[in-house]
Amino acid sequence: MSKKYLVAGGGKSGVCATALLARNHESVTLFDENTKISEDELLGRVACDDKSDIKLHIGELTDEILADVDAMVISPGIPTDAAFALKVKEKNIPILSEIELAYLYEKGTVCAITGTNGKTTTTTLVGEIMKAFNEKTFVVGNIGIPYTSLCDKTSVDSVTVAEISSFQLETIHTFHPHVSAVLNITPDHLNRHYTFENYANCKLDITKNQTTDDYAIFNYDDIETRTRATLINHVKVVYFSHAEQLEEGVCVSDGRVVVRENGRDTNILRVDDIKLLGVHNLENILAAVAMTYYMGVPVDVISKVCTEFMGVEHRIEYVKTVNDVAYYNDSKGTNPDAAIKAVNAMTKPTFLIGGGYDKKSTYDEWIVSFGTKIKCLVLIGETADAIEACANAHGFDAVVRADSLEQAVRYCHEHAKSGDAVLLSPACASWDMFDSYEQRGKLFKEYVRNL
Repeated sequence: MSKKYLVAGGGKSGVCATALLARNHESVTLFDENTKISEDELLGRVACDDKSDIKLHIGELTDEILADVDAMVISPGIPTDAAFALKVKEKNIPILSEIELAYLYEKGTVCAITGTNGKTTTTTLVGEIMKAFNEKTFVVGNIGIPYTSLCDKTSVDSVTVAEISSFQLETIHTFHPHVSAVLNITPDHLNRHYTFENYANCKLDITKNQTTDDYAIFNYDDIETRTRATLINHVKVVYFSHAEQLEEGVCVSDGRVVVRENGRDTNILRVDDIKLLGVHNLENILAAVAMTYYMGVPVDVISKVCTEFMGVEHRIEYVKTVNDVAYYNDSKGTNPDAAIKAVNAMTKPTFLIGGGYDKKSTYDEWIVSFGTKIKCLVLIGETADAIEACANAHGFDAVVRADSLEQAVRYCHEHAKSGDAVLLSPACASWDMFDSYEQRGKLFKEYVRNL
């Protein structure tokens, strides 16, 4: 490639991109605006054997630095309208996402999943199915494993399964999955994308480099996804549905998940054999079935893995029963739509712990979903005021404030009765109080296990 790269961001994504470029003897400068980081600390984050050619720049991005840059790799956590990114654009320097950089080194076949909710569960399941069929399978992306950490290990016969966020899709150019999936599109990250239309368009960009030789999997039951899919004609569109009898696609018929094509049903598995709670998880399984079927995986392999799949950490994850009260960790419920799915999956009177970082979401539909199922809403974080006001406006006043997650768990423990459930499903991101939703979920589990 023989380009001079600037990598923006000293987090996991940025340092992995830097290591990839260094391993492949590319000219690379790792840049971070945070002047509190030392060069030794920043370089120490880069995991590669030879760091001698890695340049570092901390602080303001100058014209002098940019004069010697051919392309910038931007970490997903950095907005593309950050002041320095706009400066890069003004100089007509291409901006690449970390997944775009990784794809330049990809040698195998890619399948990629995006959507507002369900990405991690679906990606994990697709990865397990693909691994059962092809041991040369890599699972990467927004799931927590930077694509750049593994892309140069791929081969012509390998498969990469990638969870892709809207942030990562903002700056792709050639990224081209053979099979893509858009699971659903509901308002999220509007503090970053500003409008729902911008956000939805980012999601659809997962298909932009696909051709009629490829497949794009869409959720027929999600009106926003289905409507936008009808506008796509450059790729083979396949729908999945848990609610409708599709003429073509993946759906549920007589209690079985089937692939329906050319007037013929191919049975995959019985719905009763699925171990995960909730309709949303049935949708995730339908999407995974569609993706792997069109990736050429035999039906018996798909069926076996789907029936054995137990779900992923932090997504309506059973933790423990204390005094006949069941505790569930849904820390990955980082937006109202995801949290609604968790509420709907509950079968017992529930104490719900919510609140967190403000992504400019609205909470009306989440509050309305409570019905008579939610006994008490325990709020933490910077959105507590907004959520309580919304709850009160809808006539729900069983709201309690807690200063910390630990205090919220303790309150639920002291007030929940035999036969109740406690659910952490915040409807908000974690960044006001925690480093990540994973940290939030792990702490919740620790607090529960110490009860």
